[in-house]
Amino acid sequence: MSKSENWTIQQIIDGIMGAIPGSRQNDTVDTFKSGNPRDICTGIVTTFLATAEVIKRTAELGANLIITHEPTYYNHLDETGWLEEDPVYQAKLSLIENHKIAIWRFHDYWHQHRPDGILQGFLELMNWTEYVDGEIDNICNIPDMTLQDLANTIKQKMDLHRPFLVGEPALICNRVGLLLGAGGGRMQIGMLSKEDMDVLVVGEVAEWETCEYIRDSNNLGMPKGLIVLGHAVSEEPGMAYLANWLTPRFKGLSIYHVPATEPFRLV
Repeated sequence: MSKSENWTIQQIIDGIMGAIPGSRQNDTVDTFKSGNPRDICTGIVTTFLATAEVIKRTAELGANLIITHEPTYYNHLDETGWLEEDPVYQAKLSLIENHKIAIWRFHDYWHQHRPDGILQGFLELMNWTEYVDGEIDNICNIPDMTLQDLANTIKQKMDLHRPFLVGEPALICNRVGLLLGAGGGRMQIGMLSKEDMDVLVVGEVAEWETCEYIRDSNNLGMPKGLIVLGHAVSEEPGMAYLANWLTPRFKGLSIYHVPATEPFRLV
């Protein structure tokens, strides 16, 4: 889009959608969660999650559009009927309304983009783009390293507090699968089974699903590894990449990435 100081929020979203290949989805969570799309956009914040802290920081920056990857109201569809009397929901809603901030979710379509925006952000952060498999874009063929060294490398690159590792630390890894976020046990196990990978890197797991599949696999003589990063931190690089992706498209508009950060603390 050409340089302008008077884009409406809806024009920003239309510009984004114009760069997404394929047809519009009939059933998508990528909708406005708050705000008036007709307002002039004063700045954009990208984030994994529109937490209260992110909303406050957005107001401090003078922005009025948050593009979030995940829900604002604690459930996938952002349904709020069950929260109407909840004091936390009421306070968060007041915070959003008082600052006149629009929140738009960019989940389904950012994954639909080619390359997948969330995956691309992770690959660029890890400097793994040259290792992407020629046929499957979420598998990388990296130089040989042990599972322990791979986990440490990811931890350092991403500045993580709590990655989990399942499998033999001395396992030599070359073929790495990436299922960031929360793909679910069937998807994770299916990828491990079909693609002959040494290790799978994921955002989160149900501990009685993929973790136990890996443990049985090792016990039965088919060694594999699993590295669990945490859902938020696994997809945040993709939303940081979005800020860079947006900048040349909306020249002159202030665009920031504000990370939601890891919700857990080690004790």
